[in-house]
Amino acid sequence: MSQLKRQIIALGGGGFSMEADNPLLDQYILAQSTSQIPKVCFIPTASGDSDSYIRRFYDAFNQLNCRPSHLSLFRPPVGGPDSFLREKDIIYVGGGSTFNMLAIWKAWKLDRVLRQAWENGTVLCGLSAGSLCWFEEGLSDSVVPGQYAKLRGLGFLKGSHCPHYDGESERRPAYHQYVASNELSSGIAADDGVALHYTDLRLCQVISSRPAAKAYRVSLEDNKVYEEVISPHYLGTSTEEVWRPTFLRFLER
Repeated sequence: MSQLKRQIIALGGGGFSMEADNPLLDQYILAQSTSQIPKVCFIPTASGDSDSYIRRFYDAFNQLNCRPSHLSLFRPPVGGPDSFLREKDIIYVGGGSTFNMLAIWKAWKLDRVLRQAWENGTVLCGLSAGSLCWFEEGLSDSVVPGQYAKLRGLGFLKGSHCPHYDGESERRPAYHQYVASNELSSGIAADDGVALHYTDLRLCQVISSRPAAKAYRVSLEDNKVYEEVISPHYLGTSTEEVWRPTFLRFLER
C-alpha cells in the first residue's frame, strides 16, 4: 500500500470568493484529490460563518465535479466536527480574521482534527486566513485592527507566510520590516491569484490563475532582506512546466 501524501495548497488570494468567473485555482485543487468526485468541505470560521460567503461557495462548487459541504462551528453538525471532517477528501478554509479563526479552532480542538486529516491524506487548502493558518507564523491584519502584526499559525508548514502580497500596498513593506527585524522568520509570500502547493512539506508546485502574478521567497541575510521571485505555472495555458526561480533582487532595508 502506497504512503498517503500530505498536501496543503495555500492561496495568496483568489479562488471562488475573489475570482467568481475564474475557476482555475479551484479546479486545480479538486484535481489533487484521489477521488473522482471529491467531497469538499468549506470552513468559513474566519468570516464568522458568513451566510453570503457560504452561499458563494455552493454557487461555485455546485458547478464543479465534486460534492460540496460546509462546517459551521457556530451551528455544528450532529456528532461534532471530528466525524464530519473525517469523511472529506478536501478541506477548504475561507478568508477573514485569522486571529479569531484560530482561537475558535483551538477551543474546539479543530487544530488537532485538521492535523489528523492532513496526515490521513485529506487535501488542506484555503486563501488568505485559509493560507496563513498552515504556517508557523505570518503577517496578519486581524491581530490589531488596521495594523499588520505577527501571528502564530498551526505550524504544519515551516517558516512565515504573507498572502495578498500585491493586493494591499502596505503588505510588502510591512512583511520586509518584520523579516528584517527578526520578528518574523524567513518565508514565502504570494500575490493574489497564486497558489503554493506543498506535498509532504516540500513546495512542489506554484501555480496561478493570473498571468502576471508571482510568489516570492523572502529572507534575511547579513542584515539585509532578499526577495527571490518565483514565476508560477499559469493555469490558463496548456503548456506543462514546473515553477522555477527567475531572478534574485536585492533590497536595502
